[in-house]
Amino acid sequence: MIPLKDDNPTRRFPWVTVLLIAANVVVFVLIQRPYDRGLNHAAFTFEFAAIPCEVVTGEPLTSQEVVDTFEGDDQACRDDDGSGSREEFPNKQIYLAVLYSMFLHGSWLHIGGNMLFLWVFGNNIEDRMGTGPCLAFYVMAGLAAAAAHIAVQPGSSVPVVGASGAVAGVMGAYLVLFPNVRILTLIVFLFRDISAKWLLGVWFVSQFFVNPASGVAWVAHVGGFVFGVLVALLLRDRLRPEPERLSVE
Repeated sequence: MIPLKDDNPTRRFPWVTVLLIAANVVVFVLIQRPYDRGLNHAAFTFEFAAIPCEVVTGEPLTSQEVVDTFEGDDQACRDDDGSGSREEFPNKQIYLAVLYSMFLHGSWLHIGGNMLFLWVFGNNIEDRMGTGPCLAFYVMAGLAAAAAHIAVQPGSSVPVVGASGAVAGVMGAYLVLFPNVRILTLIVFLFRDISAKWLLGVWFVSQFFVNPASGVAWVAHVGGFVFGVLVALLLRDRLRPEPERLSVE
């Protein structure tokens, strides 16, 4: 199910949402350069993306561990051959990489899906939270998502990229704040108006059925979504009131 548009007008221009989308697109096109899929692209990912093993140990992967990861060993953490292999990127900012990863993506489809979801749901969350708080919430949701993924796979040497965890946080908040809003949704080849609570509920449950071999960090999605739900539950009485909707008879 692909959400296309919600029947949920905003009162203010969503500056944060637009700037986040622009930042993700600029990083993907001009810095990651998706047209370069060779070793340079892979090296960039290992140098700047978050890697659970590195976050847990506080040390960058060695050259041997990078090679092992390329060869299919996704648990290559501290698993070199004992020959004293040097760190591949000794100056890597390991913990900042968790933040960097929120603006990196693996493909056009990956970034396209994330940005579509962010646009559909993010503008209304920004409208309720305000510009500064919304940006802080987005970043914290991304960090919570990364923490969930790292907690489940602490020994993984596979880079984690994507805004999915932060966007999932936005979706979780939307479920709490706008459960009955109708969303135009593409279901296979059909367009249907679905209540947000059903669309987002089905999306959340579907994460538990993701194929482990797909490479999708579904635990990050769940972690971000739950974070968004909890924050919205705690703050909804303190947020800006929901815009009044006019009914036409």
